[in-house]
Order: sequence, then C-alpha cells, then structure tokens
Amino acid sequence: MGKEVLVTGSSRGIGKETALYLAKNEFDIILHCNKNMQKAEAVLQEIKSLGVNGRILQFDTTDREQCKKVISEDIEKNGVYYGVVLNAGITRDSVFPSMDDEAWDSVLNTNLGGFYNVLKPIVMPMIAARVKGRIVAMSSVSGLRGNYGQVNYSASKAGIIGASKALALELAKRKITVNCVAPGAIESDMTQDLPVDEIKKHIPMKRFGTAKEVASLVNYLMSEDAGYITGQVISVNGGLY
Repeated sequence: MGKEVLVTGSSRGIGKETALYLAKNEFDIILHCNKNMQKAEAVLQEIKSLGVNGRILQFDTTDREQCKKVISEDIEKNGVYYGVVLNAGITRDSVFPSMDDEAWDSVLNTNLGGFYNVLKPIVMPMIAARVKGRIVAMSSVSGLRGNYGQVNYSASKAGIIGASKALALELAKRKITVNCVAPGAIESDMTQDLPVDEIKKHIPMKRFGTAKEVASLVNYLMSEDAGYITGQVISVNGGLY
C-alpha cells in the first residue's frame, strides 16, 4: 500500500484535480465529499483506473463531532494518514454592508472551522505514529491581499494562513510539514459566470490558471523532496501581488 493522502472537497475543481494528480504520482487517495457522492464515486473510479487504492469519506467539515467520528473510525480501521490537503471551501460573496449573518458564518465555519475540525482528529495519530507527514491548506490570493465583496472569504483564507504558520512551528520537530497554497484566478465551473476578460486585464500573465497548475504544486509539497519546506505560503496566481 502506498502513502495515503486525504483530500477534502475532492469531488470537483481543484480538489478533484489534486486527487488525480497525486494518484498519478502513486499516492493512495482518500476522497472526501459532503453531499455529492455520485461525483465522488466517479472520481474514485478514475483514481482506481490509475492503479492506486482509494476510498471515500463523507462528512460535513462544519460538523465537528461528525468529522471526529468519521475520521477517527477510518484511521482506526485503515491506519494513520501520510498527508492531508485541506481544500474544501465555499464562497458567499457580498459587499460588507449588505452581507448577512449566514454569509459570514457559513464561510468562516466551512473554510476556517474546517481547518480545525478536519485536522484535530488527524494530527495526534500522525505524531504518535512518528509519520513524517505533509499538511497542505488551500488559502487564496484573497487571503493575502483581500478582494472586493469577499470580506468573509478573505478573513477565512487569511485565518488559514495564520493557523498554518503556527501549526508548522508546533509540528516542525515532529518532521511534519504544514504549508499553504494560495491560488489566484483558476479556471473552474465557479468562474464561468465571472467577467473573465475584465479580470484577465489585472493579471500580469493575462490568463487564468488551471487546476492542474495548482495540483502540481500540492504534489511537490507532498513529496519527500519538500521535507525542509514548512510554514510557507506559495501563490499560484500569474504574477498578482
């Protein structure tokens, strides 16, 4: 059996591409979905066709007890994970004066709360098993520079950066690395309704990135070669600052 990596939010988009990219590099993949099991099953079949092992965990990253139960039971049954990619996240865009409580709470609870809820039942088993593991948290250019209409999203993604840097310090002596990847404008089903041509004008490379370009960086950070890289935020954004 190869090294196992849990990828949250892996039924579509960057999470799906990351799971497939890691599978192509011989990692066994633990997929995660909240509601769309059908899409996750389709990704699982793609992963198995690559000759590696895979399975699906279904849980709501905002539900702390559910995360603990599902993940703990999986670790007890299948063993400690080598790596985690914290990719699951949502947006609820609105300018701040018009933002309602649900838009704030849901984004913070999913994106930042999910960091705690998913990692809490994973980290101690990794330490106890002396796994020289890898944790990669998906932040965003919005967490680095802010973004109009995304006070909630920017807050959650900036929080992930701070949490990752602090956790990296705590886990460094355990040889477990913790890093952030901060994508900019990436092609996905979520960007189809955006004013793409207008956005491209503000990107030095004048194009959107691809999910594969993000996934390739995650794959490197998961590798043994990246063992001395921790507490870092690496952007994939075409030159945006």
